Amino acid sequence: MRTLTKELQEQITPDSAIELLKKGNERFVNNLKINRNLLQQVNETSDGQHPFAVVISCMDSRTTPELIFDQGLGDIFSIRIAGNIINEEIIGSTEFGCKVVGAKTVVVLGHTSCGAVKGAIDNVDLGHLHFVTKKIQRAIPDVKMLKHVTPNDLVQQVTVDNVKKGIQDLISSSHILADLVHSKKINIVGGVYDIANGKVQFL
Repeated sequence: MRTLTKELQEQITPDSAIELLKKGNERFVNNLKINRNLLQQVNETSDGQHPFAVVISCMDSRTTPELIFDQGLGDIFSIRIAGNIINEEIIGSTEFGCKVVGAKTVVVLGHTSCGAVKGAIDNVDLGHLHFVTKKIQRAIPDVKMLKHVTPNDLVQQVTVDNVKKGIQDLISSSHILADLVHSKKINIVGGVYDIANGKVQFL
């Protein structure tokens, strides 16, 4: 597996970047990960990095993007925060990854049975955790309007809606990212990782 160079990064389109992630997740699910020489990649990326994707995911220890998408050193920018919420620092980091370094896609990645989502639904109040839960709680009223929503369905639906609101936050709060999307230099998509089977469902 070749380490990404600037030339290789430039050949990747936003759509093909998503395909690279999808194929990587298929390898992960089937336990067919690419055999990489990580020490070699350390050496090859020592003078620079050219990731093709930015993945904004939860800090949950079971959802490491490099593993679930079977990517090596220098392939993706991994931004992790409880509940995969979007704040100013994450927007700035995403702008850097796309505008400055040249990533072609942004994935806002939620996951099943998310503790932050459950905490938001239960209105857990713990120290600074409310900065996370109040972002997620925006998704709850819309979901509760749905009929026949079980507790498990509620967690899943809020997870999905939280991802969608995260995408909206990125585009509405950043003219840089909005311009890149409009000019088709990047795409911004959502996904949900299933902690039970390892699969990522793109939205």
